[in-house]
Amino acid sequence: MAAISLLNPKSEIARAAQALGINISAATSLQKLMASNLGPKGTTKMLVSAAGDIKITKDGSVLLSEMNIRHPTAAMIARTSTAQDDSTGDGTTSTVLLTGELLKQAELLISEGLHPRVLVEGIMLAKDCALGVLDSLKIPIPFERVALIPVAQTSLRTKLEPGLADMLTDICVDAVLAIRGNGETFLDLNMIELMEMQQHTVLETQLISGLVLDHGGRHPNMPKSLQDAYILTCNVSLELEKTSVTSSFCYKTAEEREKCVTEEHRFIDLRLNKIIELKRQVCADGKRGFVVINQKGIDVPSLEALAAEGILGLRRAKRRNMERLVRACGGEALHSLEDLQEEHLGFAASIREECLGETKFTFVEHCKNPSSVTILIRGQSRHQISAMKDAIRDGLHAIQNAIQDESVLPGAGAFELKAHAELQKFKHSVKGKAQLGVHLFAEALLVIPKTLAVNSGFDVQDTIVKLTDAQREAEGAVGLDLATGEPMDPIAAGLLDNYCVKRQILSSCSVIAGNLLLTDEIIRAGLMSLKG
Repeated sequence: MAAISLLNPKSEIARAAQALGINISAATSLQKLMASNLGPKGTTKMLVSAAGDIKITKDGSVLLSEMNIRHPTAAMIARTSTAQDDSTGDGTTSTVLLTGELLKQAELLISEGLHPRVLVEGIMLAKDCALGVLDSLKIPIPFERVALIPVAQTSLRTKLEPGLADMLTDICVDAVLAIRGNGETFLDLNMIELMEMQQHTVLETQLISGLVLDHGGRHPNMPKSLQDAYILTCNVSLELEKTSVTSSFCYKTAEEREKCVTEEHRFIDLRLNKIIELKRQVCADGKRGFVVINQKGIDVPSLEALAAEGILGLRRAKRRNMERLVRACGGEALHSLEDLQEEHLGFAASIREECLGETKFTFVEHCKNPSSVTILIRGQSRHQISAMKDAIRDGLHAIQNAIQDESVLPGAGAFELKAHAELQKFKHSVKGKAQLGVHLFAEALLVIPKTLAVNSGFDVQDTIVKLTDAQREAEGAVGLDLATGEPMDPIAAGLLDNYCVKRQILSSCSVIAGNLLLTDEIIRAGLMSLKG
């Protein structure tokens, strides 16, 4: 301590019991803050920004990422939890609760003289045993719609009301199945576009078998609706561009100026002529439409030429939509129009334009076997849309995890109860004081069913006694029925959790709890006290 003070006289040092107390206090405070949000019966929190923007949510990832957490220990736990959400899409609140409970349980044992190192060794042994229990509870599931619906429903019901969650369940499952195709391609959730429209009600949220672009035609004479349309997706400049180096045109007469302008625009006219010729060729019967979606610009003369031919032209399309367009409609995204052929075109049965205020939306719908789709989120207010967007993201990740793991776990706290029972048996095989760490880990796991019971309005002691007795007598998994407070079979009720989420929770919580317990000194090179 003297050496540190010599190096930095202004540093503040918290040692041994004081450092441990700071860590435990931060973890338990964060645990109390997040506990009320867990499960379908959890409450929500209102976040108000400095600008007065309101967000009402119960998503742990949103709360931890948007709250201004200044305490270093709490901030570290929050970062670990949000990293869990980034990798698996769920388990944020559970990570905070389990980490806080491990430190809370450890506080009493350490105050009685148990060395933290021995305790951490027991926690790591318990973690390995719990991972074995986790593997024994895996339930293989096929890649089918009926099997994936309970997985998405379990995730969405923890974020939204049941009626809305059930509606979004079908949308999320159908969206993932659409982009998954025959199951041979990599499942890329970026191929599912989440588009927002602040109108109507949330119950009018829908899945579009194609794309919704947040811009429309740039000329008033262009068609607003097309049926059976060919789509040309390109990244070709159809406007005059500035040179990449400093240059200038010099002319003496008006005739020379006109020649310069004409020659400059001739290259664009050649590209336009190729598009128009192909349109006339493929739409000779006059019953089909033609659409040009360009990532680069289209100038006014080019727009007028396209409008005169009945071609819908969209310019400045977002880069991320180019791959989605190809996967949804077929064809190729072209960077040159030199060898433009019919096989380069995509196809959509319906293309229409819809205006919302001053914003235009173009719907590219009813594509053949699209591997990129759009979930159109509607709502009356920004915070409604934001909450739905976060919930849909979690539901999509839950389905993705189930497909990649090819298995699921029973939910409703079933794994925690089973692991608690197995760890109570396992601790007798551990010799020495490390057995106290195993017992600590087993008791800490019960924080999940306890919190579910509290949030559902049931007595914690009565509920836990019922659940542990039922688990002791049952051969399979036992979970908590949030409607009655009684034990039930989560598999029969369709309550399923992701395997990779639970595995990540066990690993991250044990590691971060161990690191915090083994911290014997906190040094801050400033004048602010850590005691407050």
